[in-house]
Amino acid sequence: MSSCYVHSGANLLIRGRVDETVGVRMKSVRTVIVFLTIYALSMWVGAAHTVDAQASPNPDIGIVCSPANFPIEVYPGATRTGTTYCTLNNPTAYSENVAITVTAGGLAYAAPGTVTVGAGQEVTFEVSVRGDQRMAEGQRTVSITARVDTATGIPCGTCTPKTTSVLVVIKQFSRLRVEADEPFKQLRPKVDYTFNFKVYNDGNAYDRFNIDVANREDLEDAGFQISLPQVSTEIEAQAPPDNVRVIMRTPKVQGWSDIYYQLQFQATSDYSVRTEGVPNYQVQMVTIYIRGVYLPGFEMIGSVMMLGLAAAAIARRHSEDEEMSEDEDDLPILML
Repeated sequence: MSSCYVHSGANLLIRGRVDETVGVRMKSVRTVIVFLTIYALSMWVGAAHTVDAQASPNPDIGIVCSPANFPIEVYPGATRTGTTYCTLNNPTAYSENVAITVTAGGLAYAAPGTVTVGAGQEVTFEVSVRGDQRMAEGQRTVSITARVDTATGIPCGTCTPKTTSVLVVIKQFSRLRVEADEPFKQLRPKVDYTFNFKVYNDGNAYDRFNIDVANREDLEDAGFQISLPQVSTEIEAQAPPDNVRVIMRTPKVQGWSDIYYQLQFQATSDYSVRTEGVPNYQVQMVTIYIRGVYLPGFEMIGSVMMLGLAAAAIARRHSEDEEMSEDEDDLPILML
């Protein structure tokens, strides 16, 4: 009988310990579940805040244009156009109609008037700018403004416009003209003469023009003596022409001369040499006809002969005047 009580007490003790162990484990499991639930809720709340931060609650638009500066060629025959590409970024949850406004500093331009951008989307459009032919070299600022007109079909009167600017560079080009005051001239041997030329700057910016006689060596071999008072001239764009001189002495080859020569006056743009890579120059031809005789040592004799002839003519005229005066004295006087 006593042994039965012993066994029953032992069983109760073991069962109590098992129940205690199970209870501890259940508490641990509940604690883990609570922590996991809190962690999951915190992650969900953080994700919700992230979504709210990415999606603007109000209608908005962003704009970026590239390239930020671009050149335009305006020489005769050039396309005279340049293009930049602008991207609209819609950070909101609305589909937006965006109005585009361009201020091109007096230049002609082409751009869309309205662009539709979906929620969280980007759209790229072109802005093309056109310059005038021969317009002055320089820089122009072009401003592109984007403003949300409607968001999901609802007008947005309080939306703030966004503006970005790009720089248009009007490139310089070289162009020139050359005119001769006398494209043909007849001269005698061994005489000094000055030829005048006009140089025009038809480019779109200040330029220096180098002056030369293209066939100078050939003329000097033929007996000409050539002098250039200036080897370059500086002229503003579209300014009045600059006068350039070429001083020349004709050949003094002994004997009779009856020969045609060509004087090749040349002006070259210094800007074209330094920047454009190909020299831009103009050549004006002048025909020189040398006709006459040159006898060394007879220049003084010729001058004396001319003076003698002039003196004889004056003496003869004086004699004729005296004879006319004597004839008038011999006329009878009429009495009234």
